[in-house]
Amino acid sequence: MVDLVLNARAELGEGPRWHPQERRLYWVDIGRRELHRFDPETGQDEKCAFEQPVGCFAFRKGGGLLLAMKDGFATLDDWEAEPEAFGEPVLAGKPDYRFNDGRTDPWGRFWAGSVDMAKKTGEAALYRLDPDGRVTWIEGEMLTCNGAAFTADGARFAHANTPSHALRMYDVVDRKLTNRRTFHQWPVGEGRPDGGSFDEAGFYWTALFDGGRVARLSPEGEVVEEVPLPVSRPTMIAFGGDDRRTAYVTSARVEGEPESGGVFSFRVDAPGAPEWPFG
Repeated sequence: MVDLVLNARAELGEGPRWHPQERRLYWVDIGRRELHRFDPETGQDEKCAFEQPVGCFAFRKGGGLLLAMKDGFATLDDWEAEPEAFGEPVLAGKPDYRFNDGRTDPWGRFWAGSVDMAKKTGEAALYRLDPDGRVTWIEGEMLTCNGAAFTADGARFAHANTPSHALRMYDVVDRKLTNRRTFHQWPVGEGRPDGGSFDEAGFYWTALFDGGRVARLSPEGEVVEEVPLPVSRPTMIAFGGDDRRTAYVTSARVEGEPESGGVFSFRVDAPGAPEWPFG
């Protein structure tokens, strides 16, 4: 059973991440340049706004957050603090680009993709940010780099170039991505893979933007389960709760869909893979 746990009416809700110590769900509204934290126990949702949009974020090993913003990365020491630039501003001078979606790997490095908002030049790319602030370009020639996630053992990595309707899978060998292949290809008109997460069984869950559902795929790339949602544009699925068996799904606002822009939840059998801290 899918529940609307927060009728946020977000413009572009994205990037949910569960903070196990705080027992809160952090998420962003990219369109309104907001970072949110939601307490499922009380229903309280707090927010803070920034000058630049936050595409995605990670919790830091030493506390606070790492933010992937319009032009580059920033650190946020606590909820009341101001962001401080961190690493190279890799997207500075590219007005049509911003950071979009990302994930920390088991070794504390952050992998983040960018988006070509104008959908013209197709130079969106996947980058890796190391704890020392060094940024490495990994691969490009995309429009929207999305869905970054690692398996619980760190042996596989998945992400999508959303407009291509395809998920990509990689093996991780010596902490590097190898053996890129198409994991699953959706037909046009059935939704596009947006944000995704692995569960501990090694299955990958993805939100299908314009598809009105989330899908679970086996390690071989077969769709084994689908969960319909009351909105057409889910954007990201992640797992939380004390047992990491509560799925949280953010969504984008669509005119005529009263619950769109909300955060939804449902229970799953296999716990989600852990979220490693940056650093």
